[in-house]
Amino acid sequence: MRWKNSRRSSNLEDKRSQSFSSAGSNRGSMMALLPIAKMLIKTKIGRVILGIGVLAYFMGFNPLALLDVTSPKQHTAANKTLATTQQKTNNEHAQFISVVLAQTEDVWNDLFIQHGSKYIEPKLVLFRDKVNSGCGYASSQTGPFYCPADQKVYLDLSFFDALAKRHDAPGDFAQAYVVAHEVGHHVQMITGVLTKVRQQKQHVSKKEQNALQVKVELQADCYAGIWAHYLQKKGDIIEEGDINEALNAASAIGDDTLQKQAQGYVVPDSFTHGSSYDRRSWFEKGLRYGTVKACNTF
Repeated sequence: MRWKNSRRSSNLEDKRSQSFSSAGSNRGSMMALLPIAKMLIKTKIGRVILGIGVLAYFMGFNPLALLDVTSPKQHTAANKTLATTQQKTNNEHAQFISVVLAQTEDVWNDLFIQHGSKYIEPKLVLFRDKVNSGCGYASSQTGPFYCPADQKVYLDLSFFDALAKRHDAPGDFAQAYVVAHEVGHHVQMITGVLTKVRQQKQHVSKKEQNALQVKVELQADCYAGIWAHYLQKKGDIIEEGDINEALNAASAIGDDTLQKQAQGYVVPDSFTHGSSYDRRSWFEKGLRYGTVKACNTF
């Protein structure tokens, strides 16, 4: 996907510096000390050393520092190199997401104007580990999500590592498809679809609620296809293999595929996003026709 010379969106909120990882680091340090603690607790002298170590830990000193044989200069240099590399990669990822968000803005602004209405652009929040959204606290384990309460898309970039490694769906266009799908939920919000579905869910069974949610997700896949349709028409953005990356991602995160991986069998009544086949099919439908009318999953 050719994107580096494209417009960036001004609707990106980068909250990755507001990290919640310090508590996790402390837990990691304590876990690393467990084997040593087990050895020390067997002798009287060891128990004394252990007691001093615990006291030192709660006074702010990390006992693991005593085990680090790397010289301070080497340690600092290695950390700086790693931090610089990670920062460069993360910044490039953020720029890429900003470009994709701008593309969705261009597509949906034009489509709304064609229908005599105005598109309200969403914000996209980048976070690391955990975030406080209008829909409450969420962790990176939640995956990318759209919050109707504040009309923002939330994304931890680590999801893309999982998409590539755990779900075997690598590629920048696979990542862009995910963003376009979440923006599709925003389109549903401002057109009233999400409100109608929420009202309908209040009067039906859990099975029927799931079925309604599947229709919501498949329509968002179709809307992502509309985004890809207009990128194709421009002719200078999509490269060979890009569409297949998106289709592979849609298939990789289908409910049946995920359930087979997690539990070895499939329970269709519990689907909330749709099967791999349906997710691919609705993306392809949006890609083929490029119209909201073609995306009526209801």
